[in-house]
Amino acid sequence: MKKINILIAAIFIIASYSLTAQVAITASGGSADASAILDVQSTTLGVLLPRMTEAQMNAISSPAAGLMIYNTTTNNPNYFNGTVWISVDGTSGAVSIGQSYQGGIVAYILQSGDPGYNASLQHGIIVATTNQSTGAEWGCIYTLITGADGTALGTGAGNTVDIMAGCATAGIAARLCGDLDEGGYQDWYLPSYDELNKLYALKLLGFGGFSGVYYWSSTEYNFQYAYRQNFADGGQIYMSKSITAYVRAIRSF
Repeated sequence: MKKINILIAAIFIIASYSLTAQVAITASGGSADASAILDVQSTTLGVLLPRMTEAQMNAISSPAAGLMIYNTTTNNPNYFNGTVWISVDGTSGAVSIGQSYQGGIVAYILQSGDPGYNASLQHGIIVATTNQSTGAEWGCIYTLITGADGTALGTGAGNTVDIMAGCATAGIAARLCGDLDEGGYQDWYLPSYDELNKLYALKLLGFGGFSGVYYWSSTEYNFQYAYRQNFADGGQIYMSKSITAYVRAIRSF
């Protein structure tokens, strides 16, 4: 009991000291600089920041301004400025169409009026750099997939979840996207009708390496048909779910 009391007293003293005094970590026994609450001194060793992928960094809940980590996706230290994560090389969270970012290519940046638009923080669509398939079925023809009829921006992820839950067939378009692990990210999905059209617009700008063929959307028309888009001319049409088409996954940022 006496040992426990001594330990508690020691912890209390250390805690009290840490709240009121400067701390120096040094091999030479030197004191902390007058301007620093913590002064780490060494000519042979460094300080390791927490190391994590960009996806893990972006998943940090309510990061404090000034929070720092080492981004293993970009191999750069990052700090949070209170609004966005910024690399120490000066690159801010501002992105542009066609830029390599978060595991893929920036395909679209949300505009005023778009679902999920935030004037103070960029959000949008990232597209995978390559096709996930050059010939996959939408799947489960003659089965109506409840909830997979979303057409708008922001509905592709929900469509994909519903398709994967309602259609157990392996190798279908939605499953190829939903199971994708690319660039350190696992939140890919098959684009909705409107999201797929943004990818066609990206193709017209010369980005993405798309072929002039049909690509599947995650938007179901009915129990027999689903929407796809011709990347040769931009036409969108519903076709039999059993017909094969190209597949390209997207994710949101």
